[in-house]
Amino acid sequence: MKIAVIGGTGLIGSQVVRNLNAAGHEAVPHSKSTGVDIIGGQGLDEAVAGADAVVNLTNSPTFDEDSLAFFRTSMENLLDAARKGGVGHFVILSIVGVDQVPELDYYRAKALQEEILAAGPIPYSIVRATQFMDFMDAVLSWTADADTVRLPATPIQPIASHDVADAVAEVVAGAPLNGIRNIAGPEVFPLDELGRITLSHKGDSRTVVTDPTAGMFAAVKGDVLTDKNARLAPTRYADWLS
Repeated sequence: MKIAVIGGTGLIGSQVVRNLNAAGHEAVPHSKSTGVDIIGGQGLDEAVAGADAVVNLTNSPTFDEDSLAFFRTSMENLLDAARKGGVGHFVILSIVGVDQVPELDYYRAKALQEEILAAGPIPYSIVRATQFMDFMDAVLSWTADADTVRLPATPIQPIASHDVADAVAEVVAGAPLNGIRNIAGPEVFPLDELGRITLSHKGDSRTVVTDPTAGMFAAVKGDVLTDKNARLAPTRYADWLS
């Protein structure tokens, strides 16, 4: 298969390109650095022309309400180019529980991205992943000071980025799902506990304070960011840390 990987130079995209090419496909990475602008439209038609499948792994530069416009414009541009290019399968990466947290602008924007794809003219697949292990340092930094890190006890089911890339590559190379596949890590942790495990491993002496109002994940109600029925990835958090 010839596969256009939009956002193919990022954390997930670069691994997806590597996996697909190792499996014998022709996966080509596209991004702003290769002359493809998904907002302005420059280079899009050329990037997807003749591709059997397109996978969109781009992300909004912000997590605020501007992300809604980013995903709306980028998906409309990409779907138009893919339609003209005769693409037979369009894949995006989304988030487990994304439609259950309307309080968060970014989650509403990702849900909008899913809706635009599902209503579009091309057979599609949506891969929803739980929170990336790779982003834990960023989560800690949002509510940290010199002595403490404040985190809610929101249930999290962390997944390693290489497991995400494996799952995305598998879906891209297969028949369109015309639906959603959930993937998740093998363990569920309260976010505050995950913070303590992470700091302990790093030898960081800061204290994690459980604070139900702290950070982005404070808006999440219940365990909607986890899924015991998802396809479970093999990498455990302790193994990833080591």
